[in-house]
Order: sequence, then C-alpha cells, then structure tokens
Amino acid sequence: MRGAAPAPPRYHGRPMGLEAALPTDSVVTTQLNRVINWARRSSVWPLPFATACCGIELMATACSRFDLARFGAEVMRFSPRQADLLIVAGRVSVKTLPVLQRIYMQMAEPKWVISMGACASTGGVFDTYAVVQGVDQYVPVDVYVPGCPPRPEMLIEGIMAIQRIIDQDNIPRDPTGKRLPLNIALTPNYELRPQPVPLGIGTSNMQGMPLRG
Repeated sequence: MRGAAPAPPRYHGRPMGLEAALPTDSVVTTQLNRVINWARRSSVWPLPFATACCGIELMATACSRFDLARFGAEVMRFSPRQADLLIVAGRVSVKTLPVLQRIYMQMAEPKWVISMGACASTGGVFDTYAVVQGVDQYVPVDVYVPGCPPRPEMLIEGIMAIQRIIDQDNIPRDPTGKRLPLNIALTPNYELRPQPVPLGIGTSNMQGMPLRG
C-alpha cells in the first residue's frame, strides 16, 4: 500500500527493539537530563590523533571482532568541530604539539580526551628532546589507557569509563564552571605470558649455537 509506514523488524515472529519492550500506545516518563545524558553517552564521536602503532589498535576497535559500534562510538570524525572525544594514540613530537592543541581547542563542548598508550601518556621509550613526555602537560586528559600498544579491549574500556561519567551526570567542575579532567588511570585487564623460549646472553636459543658477531 502506497504511503503506509514500514512494518517494524521482527525476529522469529517477535518484534525487535523498543517495540518488544513497550506495548502499543505507551507513555514513558523520565527526566530531561537523563535523556540528554543518554543521547550524549550513546553518540560519542571520536577524533583519532594516531601517530604510531597505537593507531593500528585504534583501527581494530572498529572492526567486526571488537565492534565499537555496540557502544555508539564508531563514527570517527576527522574534523574537530564534529567530534567530542580526542584519542591521542602514539607519541607526539614537539613540532606536532601545536596541531594537537589547536584541534583540542576547536572541538565542541563537552569534550573528552583519552591518552592511549605509554608514548602518549609518558613519552614511552622515546625519552628524547623531540618527543613530548606526556600530553597531559598541554592538554587535559580524562582517561589514561596503559599498554605498548594497548589492546582494543583496553581502549573500549576507556571509552566506557567516559560513558559512565556522562550517564551519571557526574562531570567535575571548578568554582568558575570550567570542566576539570577526570584523570582516570585504567588498570591492565590482561596478564603477561612468559617468553615461549628462555632468553640468554651470548648464546643462541636454537640448538645451543653461539651468536655471530
């Protein structure tokens, strides 16, 4: 029939989605701030500032194995005016730092920052004059994700930590009303495995042959 509304999706004859939980012509009462926080939590748009191997793990979160879309944060935006979550994945050089600060300033409020990996948080193994030893010295960081590089599950846990703060409407602010960084440091959710082959100095692990050179 022309002009008729499409039928809701069904699974094995049963309605799916909100239609399955609510009967026909139902009324739902709630608070406006709860609806706003639910919408903000379910539509976090990240801006990936990936400069190193952490960016590969960031890409993996959007793949089917981890599926960041389950949490409503898969819409990667490369324009700061369309994003509210800045993910710093990898080391940041001194020359790149002004670009990072400009991107953060152009993002819409309320905005959030995740420092992904050891290089973004502390400089990692790059203890040199050309690498910033922690982006939190120049940009307020809300969540620190450990690892070198961290697994996609760790990044998803960091995004969920921000979503919980948004959902609870528990955003810290100073007396002037300016939002304060959350400073949440995640703990690793994995255990390190031992080396499959014992390592030695001066000898090879293959058939006891000495190393060349």
